[in-house]
Amino acid sequence: MRGAVRSLRRAVRSRLPALLPLVSLLPGLAAPAAWAQPPPALPPLVAGSSLGAGWQVANLPEQKPPATRYGAEGVQGRNALRLEARASYGNLLHAWPGGPAPARLQWAWRVAQPNPGTDLRGKPGDDVAAKVCLSFDLPLAQVPFGERTLLRLARSRTGQNLPAATLCWVWGGMEAAGSFIDNAFSRRVRYVVLRTAAEAGGAWFEENRDIAADFRRAFGDEWPASQPGLPALAAVLVGADADNTGGQSVAHIADLRWAP
Repeated sequence: MRGAVRSLRRAVRSRLPALLPLVSLLPGLAAPAAWAQPPPALPPLVAGSSLGAGWQVANLPEQKPPATRYGAEGVQGRNALRLEARASYGNLLHAWPGGPAPARLQWAWRVAQPNPGTDLRGKPGDDVAAKVCLSFDLPLAQVPFGERTLLRLARSRTGQNLPAATLCWVWGGMEAAGSFIDNAFSRRVRYVVLRTAAEAGGAWFEENRDIAADFRRAFGDEWPASQPGLPALAAVLVGADADNTGGQSVAHIADLRWAP
């Protein structure tokens, strides 16, 4: 029995980086609310030369890698968020007051400098130059028993209500565009690869995603078509990291907003 407990604790420690994108801000999350009218707009990622209102950098507790750098930068006529990762980790997060997720999410992004070590199919390459993510309050009853146990232990260890489902649209490496990939550290985070290293070089790409369709494809084993709607939305985050590869990347994201 003690051996099993130790194994679970080791598993929690190894998977905490993937489970903790919200850990520093979760105490401020409000209770879920149903929208009688359209949900509030997302605030801009940047305002002038500063980060936009409500967006905060969220790092790991006692984080050892340096923090990914986020700042405002004008690029080709766009007021954009610059994401610079140098063997670093960190997210830029906006807590969301619960309630249903809007229908669609859109943004523009570019990668000026890709990380050649990115390979999302394994832990050593689990870094991205840019990602846009939504975290959902998926009921624990929907999570497989083993992962549910790990999540409960992680929540107990951190004292935070860590999200049970985070969907990330990512700019990957050599993976096929359109791939749905489980995070190598934890299946509580799942990726949709929209762009690859071959598309890096500085050109802007516009994205417009059907949130429900992508969530159901990524988490369909836990949220089948028989379930109405989606779990309550807990947070929106963007980020870049290079702590697993030890590499570096530079990207920009602009015009992140809910779409009709």
